[in-house]
Amino acid sequence: MTDLNPYATPESPLTTGNPIQAGLLTEPRKAPAGRGWGWIADGFGLFKLDPWIWIVNSLILFAITFLLGLVPLGSIASQILSPIFLGGLMLGCYALDTGDRLKVEHLFAGFKTNTGSLAAVGGLYILGYLVIGIVVMLLIFLLGGRDIFGLIGAIQSGAEPNPQETAQVAYLGIIAVLIGLALIVPLVMAFWFAPALVMFHSLGAVEAMKLSFRGCLRNIAPFLIYGLIALVLMVIAVIPVLLGLLVLVPTLIASTYIGYKDIFLKA
Repeated sequence: MTDLNPYATPESPLTTGNPIQAGLLTEPRKAPAGRGWGWIADGFGLFKLDPWIWIVNSLILFAITFLLGLVPLGSIASQILSPIFLGGLMLGCYALDTGDRLKVEHLFAGFKTNTGSLAAVGGLYILGYLVIGIVVMLLIFLLGGRDIFGLIGAIQSGAEPNPQETAQVAYLGIIAVLIGLALIVPLVMAFWFAPALVMFHSLGAVEAMKLSFRGCLRNIAPFLIYGLIALVLMVIAVIPVLLGLLVLVPTLIASTYIGYKDIFLKA
């Protein structure tokens, strides 16, 4: 297969749907630790190329998420739709990266290309959270079911809870949170680059998530730096009545595209 130039101007990302061909996909590379900051900085560079359209797209996405949250099962629908929107915005990042303009239509481009695989990524993400929840609950009851039921019974009967049982349940709660976080991190790693891999290379959901996980696993150091910086920026962004999120969210979305290029595209 002939390799194509990923930096060449695409004919029409909204119609071709796959401007970066599969021949350019490589086994995940290991990026320098400093690229954790570089992904964010370069993502902000893409944001600056068309900030107002980024903000409009972000507001539309926030509005859709908010409205879905008001209806039954809306949060599930929102999670399934999330990689579809992200896949479209990856095309928007590609357009900016190749000298084109970001458009509102990019937000919905995932509904025209690889929609089923993108939705499947969201579905598998939900399934992963469900499995993690079940595992954590089973572990809690296996380790301290008697204490939990004893505390519940005391509360229902109006009796004073046993301090030892209360402390034991609190301890189990901390353990459950730590176990949950340990299991969620690999799931997030599998999701992180999956929308880009599906959109640009027409991979299936499972294949894209496996490749995304391998890419993140090979780049733990830059991701640790990325996560710490993103956390600090998130705290700063929410201070001015959440308005900073209108800059930070597009920047982080664009940073995912930058990281995808660093790790998965042939140099």
